[in-house]
This record gives sequence, structure tokens and C-alpha cells, in this order.
Amino acid sequence: MTRSMKLTAAALGIAALGVAVLSHAQSKGTLPQMSFFVTSTTPKTGDLGGLAGADKLCQDLAKAEGAGNRSWRAYLSTSTYGGGKQVNARERIGRGPWYNAKGVLIARNIDELHDPERNAISAQNGLTEKGAMITGRGMHDILTGSDSQGRAFPGEMDTTCSNWTSSAAGGSAMLGHFDRRGSSELLHMKSWVQAHPSVGCNQDALRRTGGQGLLYCFAAR
Repeated sequence: MTRSMKLTAAALGIAALGVAVLSHAQSKGTLPQMSFFVTSTTPKTGDLGGLAGADKLCQDLAKAEGAGNRSWRAYLSTSTYGGGKQVNARERIGRGPWYNAKGVLIARNIDELHDPERNAISAQNGLTEKGAMITGRGMHDILTGSDSQGRAFPGEMDTTCSNWTSSAAGGSAMLGHFDRRGSSELLHMKSWVQAHPSVGCNQDALRRTGGQGLLYCFAAR
């Protein structure tokens, strides 16, 4: 066996060992337990059944993947628009740290999560509860109803599809970009929380804006 062949075999052996170690760690539960994901599915409208309905969706999806032993919350704000109650998304999701389904650290705490230079939310790390990347055109809009720091907007306009109870063609919801992609001239378009509003609250409006009504879910405890 030549020297180059030996080096190749050694490299392959190291790679295989790395896979085996990772597999062993996963089987033993030594990787950080998932505490953040982007939903693989939603009702595809702004009507989520309010915060309670959105939280239940997060809880059910997490449970289906063996993570239902934690208390899951949807990253959504509500506002005083239409007589509603103001609730800030950042105050619903616990204190961190949060890890995705592959054990990648997303953020250590609330401040890091809302610092665009420090959190790790991206196209590679914004995984679903199944550990899958989100692919395809028109998928990067995520419902948040929140400003860049995870707080509700003033109630003069609808930014939450009537506090997540409307599937009307009208109304609107603030959206974030989980893949942090957007026009280079508009840096806010790269925000995972506050990129732009939707053009309505029904399925067609969310699709035309650039999404499918997906949510961020965090384990609050």
C-alpha cells in the first residue's frame, strides 16, 4: 500500500470514527436536547387559534419527535390592535440556552438571541423539529408579529393577523426571514424576526408574500 493510500485510509477511518462517536452520543442522549425549531407545518394562514393554538402546535410537533417533555412556546407577539392584549414574544420563550435538532447552539440567552451578530439562526441551522433544512422557493417568511427585539408593535395597525385569529385576505402579520437572506440595500430584510409585513392573512396572501405561515418554536423550560 502506497503512502497516499495509507493516508486516505486513515482519513476515512477518522471520518467513520467521527460518525460513530456522534451516533453514540445521540443514542446516549449526551447531545443537547432540542429546544428550538422551525415548524415543518402550520395551518398556512394567520388563524392559529391565538397564542394557545400556536403553542399547542409547537408542543404537538415536539412531542411527535420525542421532545414533548418540555414546555414549548411559539415565538409570537400579540398587540392591543382591536382591543387585544399586548404580549411580547421574547417574554414567552424562557431564558435559554436553545439548541436545534442537531445540537447546534442557537443562542445562550435572550440578549444573544436578539443580537444579529451573535445568534446562529440561519438557513443551515434553522431546522425543523425533524432536523430537516427548509428548502424551496417561497419558504423563508416566518410569522412573528414582532419587532427586531421580539416586542409587540403599537396597536395602531394589525401586525399579528388580529392576534393570530384571522385568515382574512386583509390584515397583516410581521414576518422574519429564518435564512437571514434579503436585499443588500435593505439590511432589515435579513432579520430573523422583523423583515417585512405580509400582504394579508389568508393562505394565498402568505404564499404571495414569500412563506407558508411557519413558526419558530422554543422550549421555555
